[in-house]
Amino acid sequence: MTADAERMYRDVEFLTSVYPPRNHKNHESLEEAASYIEAEFRKLDCVVENQYWEVNGYRYRNVIASFNPESKKRLIVGAHYDVFGDTPGADDNASAVAGLLECARLFDAQRPDIGYRLDFVTYCLEEPPFFRTPDMGSAVHARSLLPVRQDIIGMICLEMIGYYSDKPGSQDIPLKDMRRVFPDTGNFIIVAGRSHQKAFAERITALIREKCSVTAYTVTDPRVNELLELSDHLNYWNCGFNAVMVNDTSMLRNKNYHEVEDMIEKLDFEKMAEVVTGCYNAITNI
Repeated sequence: MTADAERMYRDVEFLTSVYPPRNHKNHESLEEAASYIEAEFRKLDCVVENQYWEVNGYRYRNVIASFNPESKKRLIVGAHYDVFGDTPGADDNASAVAGLLECARLFDAQRPDIGYRLDFVTYCLEEPPFFRTPDMGSAVHARSLLPVRQDIIGMICLEMIGYYSDKPGSQDIPLKDMRRVFPDTGNFIIVAGRSHQKAFAERITALIREKCSVTAYTVTDPRVNELLELSDHLNYWNCGFNAVMVNDTSMLRNKNYHEVEDMIEKLDFEKMAEVVTGCYNAITNI
């Protein structure tokens, strides 16, 4: 079974149509997005819960779907549903939320015997002004796992997985010597990890490659840590957990990053479905 591009299109279409945009100031819009995610989770045979916290007098929530909740060992799959400023956020980060929802649907349909718990977590407040603060939804969630830290297999963060180009020169490479490894055509995906967690990152990459026609590369070079840290997986690193980010390289390829042009029409849902199929293979075989 493979990811359904049309279902993911509908997810992104809904999220990008929420108005005003789902940023930290527009609480009703964030609730609309969270309620959509919760409703999609509740169509599945899983345990659904909300994790709430308050910031500056407002209440925000992570929406969580758990499969095999009786299992002790646990893998986290996460993506954030808020946007930066007044942008539609098709790639950042509706694409990843759609990918996460699709992975949950695939698991619900197939029910593979994996022997561990799967928590699909959608976060709020990933974007500035809360990025790198304790108020990020992923920081709230990562801290909540500390009492059971010995049982956490790791975390896979989906972050911007929808933008691709087959045009030569469409991919920026941050370091000169990395140009020998990575192509200048933006039609691949990266699995970003910490250098001391390289084995975990390479395992995820290998599993994605097994079922994905879009090439996946592992990136753990500490010289580009500032770029590799730009999402929710950072908070799991900070808590000592294995974590990776699956990403289309963000602003190194997608010049619509954090701009009003980050629209659904710019995404490639067929390639995105390939990546999600690969991610599902990683999620169910780690």
